[in-house]
Amino acid sequence: MRICHWFTRFRLVLCGGFAAMLLVTSTGCQMDIAGQTLPSPYYLMDDVEYYAPGPEFKLSREAADLQARNADAIDE
Repeated sequence: MRICHWFTRFRLVLCGGFAAMLLVTSTGCQMDIAGQTLPSPYYLMDDVEYYAPGPEFKLSREAADLQARNADAIDE
């Protein structure tokens, strides 16, 4: 009877350890930061997008247009 009790306890501990290991490995290492789930579950399947760096001054065309208008106004 004592061996049966030991074997039952061993199986219970083994199943509990397996369940704990399964739980830890299935959850991953995701965090919720500022409403975003990081890393996303699809980060390995996501295509990488590259945006070429633009000018530091975002309104370069508007500034060039204003300079041209000011130059025209001074000439007239």
